Amino acid sequence: MPKLSVIVTCHNVQEFLPTTLRGLARNAGPETEFILVDDRSVDATGEILGRAEGELPRSRVIRHATNQGISQARNTGIEAAGGAYVTFLDGDDWYAPGYLGELVAAIEELDCDVVRTDHVQSTERRRTVVRAPSPRRDAAFDPREAIGPADRKTMVDYPFVWAGIYRRALLDEQELRFTPGLRTAEDRLFTWQLHLRARTMATVGLLGVFYRRGVTTSLTQIKDERQLDFLPAHDQILAEVQADHESERFLPKIVRTYCAMIAFHAANADGYEPTAARRLRREAAAALHRFPPALLERTLTAMGEERGRVLRRLAGRSRKAVTA
Repeated sequence: MPKLSVIVTCHNVQEFLPTTLRGLARNAGPETEFILVDDRSVDATGEILGRAEGELPRSRVIRHATNQGISQARNTGIEAAGGAYVTFLDGDDWYAPGYLGELVAAIEELDCDVVRTDHVQSTERRRTVVRAPSPRRDAAFDPREAIGPADRKTMVDYPFVWAGIYRRALLDEQELRFTPGLRTAEDRLFTWQLHLRARTMATVGLLGVFYRRGVTTSLTQIKDERQLDFLPAHDQILAEVQADHESERFLPKIVRTYCAMIAFHAANADGYEPTAARRLRREAAAALHRFPPALLERTLTAMGEERGRVLRRLAGRSRKAVTA
């Protein structure tokens, strides 16, 4: 039985996959298995994975018959995983040699449900260290302590699920899976659920996972309706927070975060496809009216004049439509 299952999700990443696979090979060991999920690629990704299955120790390829999206691809990997611990990697990112061994050592030494790490952001010309905004390091803490405060960047604003390792038992006991159908923001929802459901978490300063930013095929670069999945993702977060026994404690944070996401997308709406832009404005306005009014007003005031003006304009447009 492997100790660690590495779930690598792949869709049309033929250009980057050789680097990813080299990183996996440099982390191979007798207690590590690699689950390579091909989410119905239409380029040479499937062929490259097929060759890797025979060359990369303890690896296997799972192929989706249809493209199901990254959420289901990760879930497929979780269901197939045999390890006591699970970690994730996107098919265009990669590991430094020896990173996975250090990651397993960290979660075993700290004896917690989740360990999060820093990471290196890689663009065409530079690499930048990105540090997790953790309240403490190298010691276990209650994940709920890392959700707030509302006006600061916290661990729920660090939604890089591949920058961490998870106890498999936690995922099963707490029914933690990625929400199928979400094509973007699935990691933000999963991160919030982790912080609400896990018992213990720790953050360590490992720098072994490299995140390739600015890939043209990435969904973060595509300006169609898939970008709008941040709306149902944050609606689900909001619903879970409202149902939580500490809802009053966490509502200011999710309302502030949701408002910030709406303001960001609204500011870039002119670059979206016309139908997506219209839907964004309509559904974002409706979302604003689902927040507690007094809390929303405090949040908009605290966010500053520019973003507050954008969001009030959206909310006013929705109010006029209802009146008409």
